[in-house]
Amino acid sequence: MRVVSLLPSATEILCAIGGRGMLVGRSHECDFAPAPIVAPSGPGGSPEFPPLEEVPVLTAARTRFRTAGQVDREVRELLSGGDGASLYTLDAALLERLRPEVILTQDLCRVCSIDVGTVREAAARLNPPARVVSLNATTLEGVFDDVLEVGRAVGLEREAEAALVRLRERMYSAADYVNPYADGPNVAFLEWTDPLFIGGHWTPQLIERAGGRHPLNPTTAVRQAGAAAGPVGTTLRKAGRSVAAPAEVLAASRPERLIVCPCGLGLEEVERETARLAEQPWWRELPAVKEGKVALVDGNQMFNRPGPRLVEAFEWLVGWLNDVPRVMPEGFPWRSWRG
Repeated sequence: MRVVSLLPSATEILCAIGGRGMLVGRSHECDFAPAPIVAPSGPGGSPEFPPLEEVPVLTAARTRFRTAGQVDREVRELLSGGDGASLYTLDAALLERLRPEVILTQDLCRVCSIDVGTVREAAARLNPPARVVSLNATTLEGVFDDVLEVGRAVGLEREAEAALVRLRERMYSAADYVNPYADGPNVAFLEWTDPLFIGGHWTPQLIERAGGRHPLNPTTAVRQAGAAAGPVGTTLRKAGRSVAAPAEVLAASRPERLIVCPCGLGLEEVERETARLAEQPWWRELPAVKEGKVALVDGNQMFNRPGPRLVEAFEWLVGWLNDVPRVMPEGFPWRSWRG
């Protein structure tokens, strides 16, 4: 099967379930191809494929990052241009030459990847038309469902089920280090820095299940879920999308732990944006800053991609929030703020 992925998390899911050999095209942001979670059976082991960088790129961004504030202004200006405005371009001619049978994309966030309308139009013009699979998870459970959805779409359903079992096992193992009866630290998760945006969707779920509280954008019980309290009921709570928060609101919440993880930014860029925040007078008054409990996390790789690496993010959270470093995955892309 020939598959095009226009979404980094979808590329990671496809590779994690053993579908790397199907990938014939990708987005410009698809930069990580994990090894299969469950190794293929039979002689020879896992096959080797050319580097992901050699897979043809079908999209490009209309914006260029200089500062978080500059990107926010450009995004707002482009999206205010009326219906059909997109932050990305799609190479329809290359898509036609690649002849995909399945295209993986999303329709959850217009800022994160190319709009699904453009993708559907291009897919319909192919001969034969390609099937468009839109992944729009807003919860951790939804992300796990997407693993199965991709498996069904590309004929790797059994492999997807086996991979999901392993991912859940890792979640449960990490959760064993969390005391569900303790009043955990007050956590603020910054998904963007100018303006300030507090993380949403699956991120508050991960923080709360790792033993923290996320008061600026907490989860709430799903209807008919009862109190949804305790280690079992936590699966019945979810949060909304990320929310803007004025600096005075963040300061008034007095976070004891602060995670700076702007969507799409690597660690060096995160550090530069944090330095800009540190110039503000309210920054020094945050309990997390005073206690040296500020973590900078690579927002391109972790938390903001709804794929298998959310499990790594959860393991890191458990280790950091509960002071159990051995739970943190080796090589997790983060550093403490020492400014």
